[in-house]
Amino acid sequence: QVQLVESGGGLVQPGGSLRLTCVPSESIFNFAAMGWYRQAPGNQRELVAEITRGGNTNYADSVKGRFTISRDNAKNTVYLQMNSLKPEDTAVYYCNADYSRNGVLQNSWGQGTQVIVSS
Repeated sequence: QVQLVESGGGLVQPGGSLRLTCVPSESIFNFAAMGWYRQAPGNQRELVAEITRGGNTNYADSVKGRFTISRDNAKNTVYLQMNSLKPEDTAVYYCNADYSRNGVLQNSWGQGTQVIVSS
């Protein structure tokens, strides 16, 4: 089972920035894609951003132009840079990895990191 460890959440004022970090227990190139999801109280978990093994990225409309997903191959780490944060970005953010094991598609989740945007 792949382990994903997130960090970087916290309390920030509206308009501020945070950078989330996700470190997997194996090479990021073992995964077809890695992504960040979020879940606010009473809401379903939703995709925020993802990056494929080939480096293609995809974003939710609500974060386009404000959030950037990236990876550092040397550090085996995926980041989510969040700028111009809004109160509606408040949620628990989860790192996700999609991969195949013995021909079976699987995915793993991190434990989540809380982001609170409030004045």
